[in-house]
Amino acid sequence: MNKKLLLIPLALLLAISLVAIGCPATPTTPPTTPPTTTPPTEPTTPPPDDIDTRDSIVIGQAVSLSGPNYVIHASGAMVPQTLWVEQVNAEGGIYVEEYGKKLPIEWIQYDDKSDHGTMVKLLEKLILEDKVDFIFPPCSTSWLFAAAPIANKYEYVMLGAEGGAESLEELVQDLPYVFLVLNYSNTQIPVLADQFVEWGVKTVAINFLEDLHGVEYSNRALSELTKRGIEVPVIKSHPFEIQDMSPIIKAAQDANVDAFCNMTYPGQNILVTAQAIELGYNPKVFFGTVGPFALWFRDIFTAPTIEGLIGGGAWNKKSSPAAAEFYDASMDRFGEGGIDMWGNLYYWASLQFFQQAIEKAGTLDQKVIRDIIATETFDTCLGPTWFDEKQRLAEECHPGEIGQWINGEWEVILPKDKATAEPIYPKPPWPTP
Repeated sequence: MNKKLLLIPLALLLAISLVAIGCPATPTTPPTTPPTTTPPTEPTTPPPDDIDTRDSIVIGQAVSLSGPNYVIHASGAMVPQTLWVEQVNAEGGIYVEEYGKKLPIEWIQYDDKSDHGTMVKLLEKLILEDKVDFIFPPCSTSWLFAAAPIANKYEYVMLGAEGGAESLEELVQDLPYVFLVLNYSNTQIPVLADQFVEWGVKTVAINFLEDLHGVEYSNRALSELTKRGIEVPVIKSHPFEIQDMSPIIKAAQDANVDAFCNMTYPGQNILVTAQAIELGYNPKVFFGTVGPFALWFRDIFTAPTIEGLIGGGAWNKKSSPAAAEFYDASMDRFGEGGIDMWGNLYYWASLQFFQQAIEKAGTLDQKVIRDIIATETFDTCLGPTWFDEKQRLAEECHPGEIGQWINGEWEVILPKDKATAEPIYPKPPWPTP
């Protein structure tokens, strides 16, 4: 078992490590009151004789279809986007009152080849030359940073997908056409820190990746933990290309901390988990931000091995009947590789919301649709769903913040009112070879 884990090919580690579905933080805001729910506009009158007719709604996307960033897209928003387009078209399209009929979706995708500059050029091509009706977002936080100002400049609605950060949230405050969909550290870390207090965790070691995700998550964790009187005697960083986590693990082991928290991506979370098992390092809490939520993460180590391991997210089939339906559809269409139990349900909800906003508007006018997104509540797979005053998917709509592997299932454990199972503490020991 142990030798097998250490022989995981580095290429696999680095490839999977790019699946950065979530990102960092922002100060917690008080609960917001959901906007008033109003039903979509029903068909009333046929379109005027002189109105321009059309046969489809054209959605454009500049996204990584090759290169290292493709891994993020393939296991992230691509799954709900593909399912949504297929489902909408199977139903004949989206009804738009202005045209008096349902319009199917034509989806144009250009490959940015995992290059920011190429993505920017292709996004402007879609808007200025192809004159698409709407755009889908690119994938991952830094790509959202680059795309958001362009979408806003041309007044195109953009609902984010993979990615999120405190600094991105700050940027969006001046970009009224851009909305953030995913949860990140501002809602995840505070509830985790509260749970640490309840469990009696006194000391924590933090290991973080030297990028925006790692820096913002580690800063948020350090702030939230110390605020609660929890000591952080060990805080270490590592580069993306790290091949040996043992010095970091041994520092935490020597400090005899109660909890070991990894603010990093899947490849590094695989590596640090494998080496912790090899070194027999078994703290009471073993936490990783991006990666543990995936079925393939469980299958790499086996369910008994990672029993009690905690990570970012979270949702599962028990979150709601609609979540179960989406899970099954994703599994049927894409298999285990398409199951992301952090972001995918958020992305699916945003698409359901977007469709209802178009139907409510009765037009393809961006400003009308933008104002509806900013002010209305619609029912989605998350239940009543709305965006708050900071153009974020409201925290009350989140299906979960933190998950844990329990009896082979990824269970929501925090916040408690969204939990699908009681958490395990302390984490059971790693199985002996």
